Amino acid sequence: MTGYGRSSCEMADKFVTVEIKSLNSKQLDLYVRMPGLYKDKEMDVRSLLNSRLKRGKIELCVTVEYKEERPPVRLNTQVIKYYYQKLKEVSDELAIKEEPVMQAVLRLPEAVNVEKQPDDPEEWGKVQECIIIAADELERFRTTEGDSISNDLLKRIEIIESFLKEIEPFEKKRLENITHKLKSSLSEFVPSEKIDQNRFEQELIYYLEKLDITEEKTRLTQHCNYLRQVMTGDEQAGRKLGFISQEIGREINTIGSKANDANIQRLIVLMKDELEKIKEQLLNVL
Repeated sequence: MTGYGRSSCEMADKFVTVEIKSLNSKQLDLYVRMPGLYKDKEMDVRSLLNSRLKRGKIELCVTVEYKEERPPVRLNTQVIKYYYQKLKEVSDELAIKEEPVMQAVLRLPEAVNVEKQPDDPEEWGKVQECIIIAADELERFRTTEGDSISNDLLKRIEIIESFLKEIEPFEKKRLENITHKLKSSLSEFVPSEKIDQNRFEQELIYYLEKLDITEEKTRLTQHCNYLRQVMTGDEQAGRKLGFISQEIGREINTIGSKANDANIQRLIVLMKDELEKIKEQLLNVL
Protein backbone atom coordinates (compact mmCIF):
# COMPACT_ATOMS: atom_id res chain seq x y z
CA MET A 1 0.00 0.00 0.00
CA THR A 2 2.97 2.35 0.30
CA GLY A 3 3.58 4.67 -2.61
CA TYR A 4 4.35 8.18 -3.78
CA GLY A 5 3.18 10.28 -6.72
CA ARG A 6 3.97 13.82 -7.78
CA SER A 7 2.89 16.11 -10.60
CA SER A 8 2.94 19.83 -11.36
CA CYS A 9 1.43 22.24 -13.86
CA GLU A 10 1.91 25.88 -14.82
CA MET A 11 -0.80 28.52 -14.94
CA ALA A 12 -0.62 32.10 -16.19
CA ASP A 13 0.26 33.47 -12.74
CA LYS A 14 1.20 30.44 -10.68
CA PHE A 15 2.70 26.94 -10.43
CA VAL A 16 0.61 24.15 -8.88
CA THR A 17 2.24 21.03 -7.40
CA VAL A 18 0.39 17.90 -6.32
CA GLU A 19 1.94 15.24 -4.05
CA ILE A 20 0.25 12.03 -2.93
CA LYS A 21 1.73 9.73 -0.28
CA SER A 22 0.37 6.35 0.78
CA LEU A 23 1.14 4.27 3.88
CA ASN A 24 -0.33 1.05 5.25
CA SER A 25 -3.76 1.12 6.85
CA LYS A 26 -6.58 -1.37 7.37
CA GLN A 27 -9.08 1.07 5.88
CA LEU A 28 -8.96 4.12 3.61
CA ASP A 29 -7.73 7.01 5.74
CA LEU A 30 -7.75 10.07 3.48
CA TYR A 31 -6.17 13.42 4.40
CA VAL A 32 -6.46 16.27 1.89
CA ARG A 33 -4.56 19.53 2.26
CA MET A 34 -5.46 22.18 -0.33
CA PRO A 35 -5.13 25.98 -0.46
CA GLY A 36 -8.28 28.03 0.12
CA LEU A 37 -8.35 28.78 -3.60
CA TYR A 38 -9.50 25.23 -4.35
CA LYS A 39 -11.14 24.35 -1.03
CA ASP A 40 -14.61 24.00 -2.54
CA LYS A 41 -13.28 21.18 -4.75
CA GLU A 42 -12.17 19.02 -1.83
CA MET A 43 -15.16 16.67 -1.96
CA ASP A 44 -14.55 16.04 -5.67
CA VAL A 45 -10.92 15.21 -4.92
CA ARG A 46 -11.88 12.87 -2.08
CA SER A 47 -14.35 11.07 -4.33
CA LEU A 48 -11.70 10.65 -7.02
CA LEU A 49 -9.07 9.26 -4.64
CA ASN A 50 -11.59 7.01 -2.90
CA SER A 51 -12.51 5.35 -6.19
CA ARG A 52 -8.87 4.95 -7.24
CA LEU A 53 -6.84 4.04 -4.17
CA LYS A 54 -9.25 1.86 -2.09
CA ARG A 55 -7.04 1.32 1.00
CA GLY A 56 -4.18 2.97 2.83
CA LYS A 57 -3.37 6.10 4.77
CA ILE A 58 -3.43 8.60 1.92
CA GLU A 59 -2.14 12.16 2.17
CA LEU A 60 -2.69 14.56 -0.72
CA CYS A 61 -1.06 17.98 -0.68
CA VAL A 62 -1.72 20.70 -3.26
CA THR A 63 0.62 23.69 -3.11
CA VAL A 64 0.49 26.93 -5.08
CA GLU A 65 3.52 29.08 -5.87
CA TYR A 66 2.78 32.48 -7.45
CA LYS A 67 5.11 33.84 -10.10
CA GLU A 68 5.17 37.57 -9.35
CA GLU A 69 2.00 39.09 -8.01
CA ARG A 70 0.77 37.66 -4.77
CA PRO A 71 -2.96 37.07 -4.30
CA PRO A 72 -4.81 40.10 -2.90
CA VAL A 73 -4.39 40.22 0.88
CA ARG A 74 -6.64 42.25 3.17
CA LEU A 75 -5.65 43.10 6.74
CA ASN A 76 -8.59 43.34 9.13
CA THR A 77 -7.33 46.42 10.95
CA GLN A 78 -10.12 46.53 13.54
CA VAL A 79 -9.70 42.83 14.33
CA ILE A 80 -5.93 43.16 14.67
CA LYS A 81 -6.28 46.17 17.01
CA TYR A 82 -8.81 44.26 19.11
CA TYR A 83 -6.54 41.21 19.38
CA TYR A 84 -3.56 43.38 20.30
CA GLN A 85 -5.49 45.32 22.95
CA LYS A 86 -6.86 42.17 24.59
CA LEU A 87 -3.45 40.47 24.59
CA LYS A 88 -1.94 43.62 26.12
CA GLU A 89 -4.55 43.61 28.87
CA VAL A 90 -3.84 39.96 29.67
CA SER A 91 -0.07 40.66 29.70
CA ASP A 92 -0.51 43.55 32.14
CA GLU A 93 -2.81 41.50 34.36
CA LEU A 94 -0.33 38.64 34.53
CA ALA A 95 2.63 41.01 34.89
CA ILE A 96 4.21 39.77 31.69
CA LYS A 97 6.81 42.27 30.53
CA GLU A 98 6.98 41.15 26.90
CA GLU A 99 4.78 43.00 24.40
CA PRO A 100 2.38 40.90 22.30
CA VAL A 101 4.21 39.81 19.15
CA MET A 102 2.54 41.09 16.00
CA GLN A 103 3.46 37.90 14.17
CA ALA A 104 1.35 35.95 16.66
CA VAL A 105 -1.52 38.43 16.33
CA LEU A 106 -1.58 38.03 12.55
CA ARG A 107 -2.01 34.26 12.94
CA LEU A 108 -5.25 34.64 14.88
CA PRO A 109 -8.56 34.01 13.07
CA GLU A 110 -9.79 36.66 10.63
CA ALA A 111 -6.71 38.86 11.13
CA VAL A 112 -5.65 38.36 7.52
CA ASN A 113 -7.93 37.41 4.66
CA VAL A 114 -6.75 36.22 1.28
CA GLU A 115 -9.34 37.24 -1.25
CA LYS A 116 -10.38 34.20 -3.21
CA GLN A 117 -10.11 34.52 -6.94
CA PRO A 118 -13.14 33.77 -9.09
CA ASP A 119 -13.58 30.14 -10.22
CA ASP A 120 -11.84 29.27 -13.46
CA PRO A 121 -13.05 25.91 -14.87
CA GLU A 122 -10.05 25.68 -17.19
CA GLU A 123 -7.62 26.21 -14.31
CA TRP A 124 -9.31 23.63 -12.11
CA GLY A 125 -9.28 21.20 -15.04
CA LYS A 126 -5.49 21.48 -15.17
CA VAL A 127 -5.22 20.97 -11.39
CA GLN A 128 -7.51 17.94 -11.59
CA GLU A 129 -5.36 16.50 -14.38
CA CYS A 130 -2.33 16.99 -12.11
CA ILE A 131 -4.06 15.05 -9.34
CA ILE A 132 -4.87 12.20 -11.74
CA ILE A 133 -1.28 12.05 -13.01
CA ALA A 134 0.04 11.95 -9.41
CA ALA A 135 -2.45 9.18 -8.57
CA ASP A 136 -1.31 7.23 -11.65
CA GLU A 137 2.30 7.55 -10.54
CA LEU A 138 1.42 6.39 -7.04
CA GLU A 139 -0.40 3.35 -8.46
CA ARG A 140 2.62 2.48 -10.62
CA PHE A 141 4.77 2.71 -7.49
CA ARG A 142 2.32 0.38 -5.72
CA THR A 143 2.36 -2.06 -8.63
CA THR A 144 6.15 -2.25 -8.64
CA GLU A 145 6.19 -2.85 -4.90
CA GLY A 146 3.39 -5.39 -5.29
CA ASP A 147 5.39 -7.44 -7.79
CA SER A 148 8.29 -7.58 -5.35
CA ILE A 149 6.01 -8.58 -2.47
CA SER A 150 4.33 -11.24 -4.61
CA ASN A 151 7.66 -12.87 -5.43
CA ASP A 152 8.64 -12.83 -1.78
CA LEU A 153 5.33 -14.39 -0.67
CA LEU A 154 5.58 -17.18 -3.25
CA LYS A 155 9.12 -17.90 -2.14
CA ARG A 156 8.12 -18.17 1.52
CA ILE A 157 5.13 -20.39 0.75
CA GLU A 158 7.48 -22.73 -1.11
CA ILE A 159 9.78 -22.78 1.93
CA ILE A 160 6.85 -23.70 4.21
CA GLU A 161 5.88 -26.52 1.84
CA SER A 162 9.47 -27.78 1.76
CA PHE A 163 9.53 -27.92 5.57
CA LEU A 164 6.21 -29.78 5.45
CA LYS A 165 7.77 -32.44 3.22
CA GLU A 166 10.71 -32.76 5.60
CA ILE A 167 8.29 -33.81 8.34
CA GLU A 168 7.37 -37.06 6.54
CA PRO A 169 10.56 -39.06 7.33
CA PHE A 170 10.10 -38.35 11.03
CA GLU A 171 6.43 -39.38 11.18
CA LYS A 172 6.88 -43.17 11.04
CA LYS A 173 9.77 -43.09 13.47
CA ARG A 174 7.75 -40.84 15.78
CA LEU A 175 4.88 -43.35 15.98
CA GLU A 176 7.32 -46.21 16.55
CA ASN A 177 8.96 -44.30 19.40
CA ILE A 178 5.59 -43.51 21.00
CA THR A 179 4.48 -47.16 20.74
CA HIS A 180 7.75 -48.39 22.26
CA LYS A 181 7.52 -45.82 25.07
CA LEU A 182 3.95 -46.84 25.95
CA LYS A 183 4.83 -50.55 25.98
CA SER A 184 7.87 -49.91 28.13
CA SER A 185 5.90 -47.78 30.59
CA LEU A 186 3.13 -50.37 30.84
CA SER A 187 5.56 -53.27 31.37
CA GLU A 188 7.07 -51.46 34.35
CA PHE A 189 3.80 -51.69 36.28
CA VAL A 190 1.96 -54.66 34.78
CA PRO A 191 3.43 -58.12 34.10
CA SER A 192 3.31 -59.01 30.40
CA GLU A 193 1.15 -62.13 31.02
CA LYS A 194 -1.57 -59.97 32.58
CA ILE A 195 -1.75 -57.51 29.68
CA ASP A 196 -4.72 -57.91 27.35
CA GLN A 197 -2.91 -57.46 24.05
CA ASN A 198 -6.12 -56.91 22.06
CA ARG A 199 -7.28 -54.19 24.42
CA PHE A 200 -3.81 -52.67 24.46
CA GLU A 201 -3.74 -52.58 20.64
CA GLN A 202 -7.15 -50.92 20.57
CA GLU A 203 -6.12 -48.25 23.07
CA LEU A 204 -2.85 -47.74 21.23
CA ILE A 205 -4.61 -47.22 17.90
CA TYR A 206 -7.04 -44.77 19.52
CA TYR A 207 -4.15 -42.83 21.05
CA LEU A 208 -2.10 -42.76 17.85
CA GLU A 209 -5.10 -41.55 15.86
CA LYS A 210 -5.20 -38.48 18.08
CA LEU A 211 -1.57 -37.78 17.19
CA ASP A 212 -2.08 -38.32 13.47
CA ILE A 213 -1.31 -35.18 11.44
CA THR A 214 -2.37 -36.35 7.98
CA GLU A 215 -5.47 -34.13 7.87
CA GLU A 216 -3.56 -31.08 9.07
CA LYS A 217 -0.88 -31.61 6.44
CA THR A 218 -3.52 -31.93 3.72
CA ARG A 219 -5.33 -28.77 4.82
CA LEU A 220 -2.05 -26.86 5.09
CA THR A 221 -1.17 -27.82 1.52
CA GLN A 222 -4.63 -26.73 0.35
CA HIS A 223 -4.32 -23.37 2.12
CA CYS A 224 -0.91 -22.75 0.51
CA ASN A 225 -2.35 -23.53 -2.93
CA TYR A 226 -5.36 -21.30 -2.27
CA LEU A 227 -3.10 -18.43 -1.24
CA ARG A 228 -1.27 -18.75 -4.58
CA GLN A 229 -4.59 -18.82 -6.42
CA VAL A 230 -5.84 -15.66 -4.73
CA MET A 231 -2.53 -13.88 -5.33
CA THR A 232 -2.73 -14.46 -9.09
CA GLY A 233 -6.30 -13.15 -9.31
CA ASP A 234 -7.24 -9.64 -10.41
CA GLU A 235 -9.17 -8.69 -7.27
CA GLN A 236 -7.75 -6.65 -4.40
CA ALA A 237 -7.32 -9.46 -1.94
CA GLY A 238 -5.21 -8.14 0.93
CA ARG A 239 -7.83 -8.97 3.57
CA LYS A 240 -8.54 -12.40 2.07
CA LEU A 241 -4.83 -13.23 2.02
CA GLY A 242 -4.69 -12.22 5.67
CA PHE A 243 -7.47 -14.67 6.52
CA ILE A 244 -5.74 -17.46 4.57
CA SER A 245 -2.50 -16.81 6.44
CA GLN A 246 -4.41 -17.20 9.71
CA GLU A 247 -5.69 -20.60 8.55
CA ILE A 248 -2.15 -21.61 7.58
CA GLY A 249 -0.99 -20.63 11.06
CA ARG A 250 -3.80 -22.66 12.65
CA GLU A 251 -2.75 -25.83 10.83
CA ILE A 252 0.94 -25.30 11.64
CA ASN A 253 0.09 -24.85 15.34
CA THR A 254 -2.05 -28.01 15.36
CA ILE A 255 0.75 -30.04 13.78
CA GLY A 256 3.11 -28.67 16.39
CA SER A 257 0.79 -29.57 19.27
CA LYS A 258 0.48 -33.14 17.97
CA ALA A 259 4.12 -33.57 16.95
CA ASN A 260 5.58 -35.00 20.15
CA ASP A 261 8.90 -35.10 18.34
CA ALA A 262 11.89 -32.75 18.58
CA ASN A 263 12.74 -32.91 14.87
CA ILE A 264 9.18 -32.05 13.83
CA GLN A 265 9.01 -29.27 16.41
CA ARG A 266 12.17 -27.77 14.94
CA LEU A 267 10.55 -27.70 11.49
CA ILE A 268 7.39 -26.17 12.98
CA VAL A 269 9.43 -23.30 14.43
CA LEU A 270 10.97 -22.66 11.00
CA MET A 271 7.53 -22.73 9.36
CA LYS A 272 6.18 -20.23 11.92
CA ASP A 273 9.11 -17.93 11.24
CA GLU A 274 8.33 -17.90 7.51
CA LEU A 275 4.63 -17.38 8.21
CA GLU A 276 5.35 -14.33 10.37
CA LYS A 277 7.33 -12.84 7.49
CA ILE A 278 4.35 -13.52 5.19
CA LYS A 279 1.99 -11.75 7.60
CA GLU A 280 4.30 -8.74 7.78
CA GLN A 281 4.34 -8.50 3.99
CA LEU A 282 0.57 -8.83 3.75
CA LEU A 283 0.24 -5.57 5.68
CA ASN A 284 1.49 -3.92 2.48
CA VAL A 285 -1.11 -5.56 0.24
CA LEU A 286 -4.37 -3.89 -0.81
